[in-house]
Amino acid sequence: MRTDVLHAVRLARIDLTMLGRNQTALFNVVLLPLLIGWMYTTLAPEQSIEGVPADLFILTGLSGMMLGFVVFVNLVNSFTARREELVLKRLRGGQSSSVAIFGGAGLSAFALYAFQTVLLSVWISRLGDGGMPSNIPLMLLTGVLGVAVFALIAAAFSGITRNAELAQISVLPVLLVVIIGSPVMGPLSVFPEPLQIVSKLIPTTPVTEIMRTAYLGRDFIGDGGGTLTVAEQWIEALPSLGVLVVWVGVAALLARWLFRWDPRHG
Repeated sequence: MRTDVLHAVRLARIDLTMLGRNQTALFNVVLLPLLIGWMYTTLAPEQSIEGVPADLFILTGLSGMMLGFVVFVNLVNSFTARREELVLKRLRGGQSSSVAIFGGAGLSAFALYAFQTVLLSVWISRLGDGGMPSNIPLMLLTGVLGVAVFALIAAAFSGITRNAELAQISVLPVLLVVIIGSPVMGPLSVFPEPLQIVSKLIPTTPVTEIMRTAYLGRDFIGDGGGTLTVAEQWIEALPSLGVLVVWVGVAALLARWLFRWDPRHG
């Protein structure tokens, strides 16, 4: 177990080093979600949403959408390219176990996601009505579950993606659903009914609502909208956390079924 952890940390460090050398990937993974957030706030109406300024409402919910970029797109590209270059096969045949390989990928993705969340928090704190997060442990747990879900979904999608070039296309449907279906610019109640159904089924919705609730200390999960204590935030978030745990199980089954270690031929 200790060896797997050490190997996972080593692989995560290598992943981050390689990403840092790829300026295009670094922009797409780290800066593009924040740019979209800036565009959202620019398009937002000059009014409050559920009792908070529109820009504050949007930015505190941006963490859910960021999972689509920093975890899903990043890891689909990484898994697919390394599979076709036989890197995964060599790693698995060497000292690294499957647990270490997936753990390293997930750890690097979580480090990037945490870095993005910190940048977002700094941005929010500079707003007139911003401030520091109300419940950091709840945000941390939600982030871990969200990264786990999308890392496993990325592993599954890499299995059905023929090569690294096609990975740029295969991720688009999921990314589009994440961008449009996440309740970033408004609560679910303002969505058209078909989009409400879609939004409730995707894992970014509980992440978005929990993160917003944990940051602002107000109820954006249920219908109350009132101020919550830290304990009340945990209680309110339990059903949504349960949804994320279910998604982890579903995504794990998909990854086990679809992920490939060997290159695709033909």
